[in-house]
Amino acid sequence: MQKPSVRVERIGNEGQPVAIIDNFAPDPERLRRDAQSLSYSDMGGNYPGIRANVATSYFDGLGAVLVPTIRALFGHQQKANFVGAYYSLATTPPDQLALQQRVPHIDRPETNQLAIVHYLSHDDQGGTAFYRHRSTGYETVTSERHANYIAALGQDFARHGEPEPSYISGDTAMFEQVLRVEPLFNRAIMFRCCLLHCAMLANDSIFASDPITGRLTAVSFIALT
Repeated sequence: MQKPSVRVERIGNEGQPVAIIDNFAPDPERLRRDAQSLSYSDMGGNYPGIRANVATSYFDGLGAVLVPTIRALFGHQQKANFVGAYYSLATTPPDQLALQQRVPHIDRPETNQLAIVHYLSHDDQGGTAFYRHRSTGYETVTSERHANYIAALGQDFARHGEPEPSYISGDTAMFEQVLRVEPLFNRAIMFRCCLLHCAMLANDSIFASDPITGRLTAVSFIALT
């Protein structure tokens, strides 16, 4: 078993960290088997697909890499609690995307919450990209910025029109891509939930609902207290 390795990218003008952790889980094939045994459903939100809750055993062996990374990058020395974790399959074809799924999104506006995206597909079915909102310059949308961001986004739609039903790829009239992370089996990325981001999904992807052939990730959320 290879040991986890961590590298850090700092995003754009705000310099927020994104940790890229290779060899993340001790036994990723077990996680794939777990994912194949579950029932998936649409849980709402921004995710363009179906999800299933992970078992608590998913977290076995992850503390050794997560704890020092959280302390080093996010300045946290107290408790870190998982508040949700899901196996996720991207299944929504481009022509069925809701408006909020055609632009970058945040998971939560709180700065003390982190997201982890863990890639569990053997082949390249798309990584994750991070963005800057052009008209506000925001790369993070915090609670303090949220109302202003929503208002500015509405003005963007009025000026440029709503994006066509497709997955975002690279720069647009409203957003500038500031970082892209390519997928790799058993790679995970960790970042603040308030960072603007989206999955890098090709519009001609297969969007399979089978964990064996589809774009399988495990997505977790951590609250720092």
